[in-house]
Amino acid sequence: MITKIRTAAEYEQVMQIIEGYLQKATQGGGFHSLPKAESAELQRLSLLAETWEDSIPLLPIKQPENLPEMIELKMYQLKLKQKDLSVLLGIPPSRLSEVLKGKRKINLDLAKRLHEKLEIDAGFILRCA
Repeated sequence: MITKIRTAAEYEQVMQIIEGYLQKATQGGGFHSLPKAESAELQRLSLLAETWEDSIPLLPIKQPENLPEMIELKMYQLKLKQKDLSVLLGIPPSRLSEVLKGKRKINLDLAKRLHEKLEIDAGFILRCA
């Protein structure tokens, strides 16, 4: 009896057993047609599978490699549009657009605002500026 799923192979094995119970329930007209022991086992295995699935990261999170990527990440996290961010930073939208496209470098004043308003690490700003 499997009490914890530790590998992908065990997960596949559990999923095959679950599929068997689901097919049996479908053929019998519903879950009520399963004997109590099989219904309990289906529930137990389903919880094991769910726990395994929840432990697997969905996507690797790409870390920003440059300042425009970091600013865009912060915009996403704060649910800000570009025009809202330009107001927050106190700069014209065209200047922000140039920074985001990599066409303009930031000055010390903007670096301070990015650090204070968006909480971007000062070391990251210095490395990327």
